[in-house]
Amino acid sequence: MQLRIVSLLTLFCLAGCDNVTSSAPAPGLTEVGVVTLKASSFTLTSDLTGRTTATQTAEVRPQVGGLIQKRLFTEGTEVKAGQPLYQLDAASYKATWQQAAAALKSAQALVIGDCQKAKRYAGLVQYQGVSQQDADDAKSTCDQDRASVAEKQAALDSARVNLDWTTVTAPISGRIGISAVTPGALVTAGQDTVLATIRSLDSMYVDLTRSSVELLNLRKRALASDNNTLNVTLTLEDGTTYPEKGRLELTEVAVDEATGSVTLRAVFPNPQHVLLPGMFVHALVDEGVVENAILAPQQGITRDAKGNATALVVNAENKVEQREVVTADATGTNWLITKGLQAGDRLLVEGSDKVAAGDSVKPEEVTRSEGAN
Repeated sequence: MQLRIVSLLTLFCLAGCDNVTSSAPAPGLTEVGVVTLKASSFTLTSDLTGRTTATQTAEVRPQVGGLIQKRLFTEGTEVKAGQPLYQLDAASYKATWQQAAAALKSAQALVIGDCQKAKRYAGLVQYQGVSQQDADDAKSTCDQDRASVAEKQAALDSARVNLDWTTVTAPISGRIGISAVTPGALVTAGQDTVLATIRSLDSMYVDLTRSSVELLNLRKRALASDNNTLNVTLTLEDGTTYPEKGRLELTEVAVDEATGSVTLRAVFPNPQHVLLPGMFVHALVDEGVVENAILAPQQGITRDAKGNATALVVNAENKVEQREVVTADATGTNWLITKGLQAGDRLLVEGSDKVAAGDSVKPEEVTRSEGAN
């Protein structure tokens, strides 16, 4: 009887164990979040720093020496090209001009008399009224008088130029700065001291610097050329954005050996004269448009111990593949990918810590936020 009870219990236990085993669920596929990559046009930008300089700058210096009698402008105002700025004492220069004018008139009078004589002698020599030698001497004197007139005319012109230079005028239009001299000061031609400086402020240059390596990388991607017409946006020292857009005008043709950098020059309209020479600014340069660019979420890109970028991709068989990728610039929450990923790839962005390359997974598309590019 006891043997039968033990047998029945054994059978019940075996039956129960079979039921537990058969009712356990089979292990399922790991769910992961993926983003399907798409190709799109992307404008590559660079944030550079630089300083503003005037498009035209002229240092006012005297062309002749003398005492300054008057200052004819107000400091800090707009002046026009050719506008009188300083008046020098012109008495001695006026006297020199008058002397040259008198010498010219004297030479012109001699020409009239001597050349008429030469003309008469040329007619008389045919009838042996005068000798050939006298006729030749008269013609030579006439020619010398004419040369003297030309010389005296040149001296008069030179005296006029010097007299005109006693009025110092503006070489360009623009805003004139502080005068370095006052009436009564003695100035000389070609002196080192600048009387004043004029700067044209209607447009401004912004000189930027970037490394030659970055410029080479851009040119390899055909995004930079010698004839750049790229848009530039300025941020001023107080953090405000300058309202006018500029354009990249030129790139320096040589690399600074000391810094390894290249100078870029942008030009900006400056109608309100907000920009002043010497300002420190930040410039956002549109380097160019990358066609069919691949932008991958940064959370889907990892780095190995050597710093190489890698990504996990779910293939058509829903298996995980590991890819080596090359990243360029970061934009927002994305990396610009130049190698390793293409449009249509399903990049694993969630659950990467639960799977490894070769695993079968259940991918679920992740909705990207509006701010992601």
